[in-house]
Amino acid sequence: MTHAMLKGSNVPLDAMAVRAVLHWTPGPGVPDVDASALLLGAGGRVRSDEDFVFYNQPRHPSGLVRRLPKKQVGEALTDTVEADLTGLDPSVDQVVLAASSDGASFQHVDDLRILLYDAGSADGEPLAAFEVRPETGEENAIICGELYRRGDGWKFRAVGQGYPTGLVGLATAFGISVDDSEQPGESDEAGSSADAPTSLIPVPDLAAAAAPAAPPAPELPPAQPAAPPAYGYPQPALPAAPPPYGYPQPVSAPRPGYGYPQPALAAAPAPDPNFRLPPMGPQFLRQ
Repeated sequence: MTHAMLKGSNVPLDAMAVRAVLHWTPGPGVPDVDASALLLGAGGRVRSDEDFVFYNQPRHPSGLVRRLPKKQVGEALTDTVEADLTGLDPSVDQVVLAASSDGASFQHVDDLRILLYDAGSADGEPLAAFEVRPETGEENAIICGELYRRGDGWKFRAVGQGYPTGLVGLATAFGISVDDSEQPGESDEAGSSADAPTSLIPVPDLAAAAAPAAPPAPELPPAQPAAPPAYGYPQPALPAAPPPYGYPQPVSAPRPGYGYPQPALAAAPAPDPNFRLPPMGPQFLRQ
């Protein structure tokens, strides 16, 4: 019996290995869709970048979560993530199942849904089905559902939470380190994911690293400040340099002497023989 899921609803799982199948119909203007999975530990975050399974890293190192090749089913396309829940490390609390669109938002994908199958039954009916609808139409990555531990078993919850920042925004929200120059939102060709590199971090350019470093440029002396321009013509004469200090001193004109004897003055004209001083008061009058 297939459980038709509503957003936010959950259902217990009897199967311990499941296949989560994204199902949509391609056509003009319909972007390609890629499935991915994140293995989350305590706190709802990945334990390392290896816990992100997507088209450039289609297999978890444990081999228990893997992305299968896309298939054409009638007029529809499918992309599948398979998870062996019984073998997962106890530190894994959740497996987030997500979809990302390449080239356009999910408003152009009319019939996206996720179907959950028992991996041990090749032709069985889906255990659960959830019609995924974008909330705003701007989403280009959506968490379709999540597998999570409940006691000794597992449950599946229908989520339908969108991200307008694409697979990069979704991955970084769960702790994945993504280099901006190698954004995982750019999908490769269908069916080529098995040959894609399994790292989110770009490989350094070894040829560039081995190239000899260019010699450092010679250090130039500091520029001397230019003399300020002269204004007006003619320019005033610069003051004479101050007299030197020390010995011998330059010869200078003699200064006038102070005290006695004073230097002789030039000869004065001869006195008048008829000159007489005037009387200086009655006490000087003759009687």
